[in-house]
Amino acid sequence: MDYEYAPLRLPSNVDRLTAAAQLAIQAEFSGWELARVRLYRDGTRQVVLRRRVVNQPQPGLSY
Repeated sequence: MDYEYAPLRLPSNVDRLTAAAQLAIQAEFSGWELARVRLYRDGTRQVVLRRRVVNQPQPGLSY
């Protein structure tokens, strides 16, 4: 399966509940899922979202 990835960095002033709400909105409306979260010492979070790439056949071509 092919995925596309979207890296996202959340600043240290974003608390956990706010971050979870933002990620839930992205998952609900854009089809993203959480691939990885990395928490740094300064409080920032690096989040990687992923979603499947849908290969749609082009019109006029038969498979």
